[in-house]
Amino acid sequence: LLTGASGSLGKKILLSKKSFSFLSPSKEDLNICDPNSIQTYCEQKSFDTVIHCAALARMGECEKEPAKAFEVNTVGTLNLVRAIRKVEKTIKTNIRFIYISTDGVYSCDRGNYSESSPTIPYNIYGWSKLGGEAAVRILKNFCIVRTRFYDPENIPFTESAIDIITSSIQVEKLIACIQFLVNDSFKGVINIGSTACSEFIRYSAHKPQLKKCTRSDIVKNLKFEIATNASMDLSLMEKVIKD
Repeated sequence: LLTGASGSLGKKILLSKKSFSFLSPSKEDLNICDPNSIQTYCEQKSFDTVIHCAALARMGECEKEPAKAFEVNTVGTLNLVRAIRKVEKTIKTNIRFIYISTDGVYSCDRGNYSESSPTIPYNIYGWSKLGGEAAVRILKNFCIVRTRFYDPENIPFTESAIDIITSSIQVEKLIACIQFLVNDSFKGVINIGSTACSEFIRYSAHKPQLKKCTRSDIVKNLKFEIATNASMDLSLMEKVIKD
């Protein structure tokens, strides 16, 4: 079961279906903010894995509508988890649950965050996703993926900061990691990313005409915080995920 199939990551997952058969309901068929919708869908369908991508992911929108952010990202995830627990009681086995979280659950000011680092988000989006993580921990067979990703074929800006550091990973590589984790026995939290570098260095490799800017250039036009150094310790990923 893939939630959020119409989103940027969900669409790419559907296009990459190499070894999976997906249920990819629309919001009309499965609305995570409506427990009855989830219950009805789960009673009609059969699945052994959930990849939960559905989220309110635009930071600006989350800041403008914090109640909506928590309704979707936290309560919506809890609604789904509750339904999954009911399914598990019926089928008498634990469903594999992959939750796509964010590096934004970390404070993102000093970098090199490990899975055990303090989770002190710097904006509403991060807090709402952290709430979703808390809900997922109710389950027994869960995997929380903390990540940041980009599509090298679609870099939608004209300039990028030389002083914002991340471990952002190409979306296709993230999907390969998700596919591995679906079939693997790993349970818990895992950082998924690539080598830390500035956003400008990363994105200009795919878009040479990209112009340089600084973080201060970006935030002066924003009404919410963004990361300074969101780089992550990837040692667990390197140990768990095999080529």
